[in-house]
Amino acid sequence: MMRPQLMVYAFLAAFLVGLLLAVRLMFFGAERRRRWSGATPLRWSEPALVAFLVMFGISGYLLTRRSTLSPLFTLFASVLVSLAWAAIVTRLAIVTARIQPEHDPDDPRYALQGRVGALAVAIPERGEGMLRLQAGSTFRTMPARSLHGGSIAVHEEVCIERIEGDVAIVELWSLVEQRL
Repeated sequence: MMRPQLMVYAFLAAFLVGLLLAVRLMFFGAERRRRWSGATPLRWSEPALVAFLVMFGISGYLLTRRSTLSPLFTLFASVLVSLAWAAIVTRLAIVTARIQPEHDPDDPRYALQGRVGALAVAIPERGEGMLRLQAGSTFRTMPARSLHGGSIAVHEEVCIERIEGDVAIVELWSLVEQRL
């Protein structure tokens, strides 16, 4: 069996490796890239491994602080607690990954959001003008209204907020640029 001091180092190492894997999981996620019918939306092994290692390190380290416990009991209890914690965390990760968003992230109203164009026809107060956008080598025009209801002069650069129907809701680019 491992000596108690060596066990402390092993538990601390498991905790640190678990933390490093948790950071990697936060950066890259655990979602599957392709969807198979009936498959869970994430790779369950990654959150399970992270949860196990972190809890194994924490529980094992805390149990080694109690000098009355045997090393075998400490190891056994740490493994049991870590397995239970990994099962809970994995179940929670799967449940939250299956939650459907309230709105469609690919909402067509926001497909052109952030695009900058120039007004071909001025927008009168609470009225419509014409926006001219460049899409590659071609130009596209569409009706436009001011986001705040005010007037915007011809040839002013504007930024698209959203599309309502076939009308672009726009804001002066200079105002958007100030917020950036």
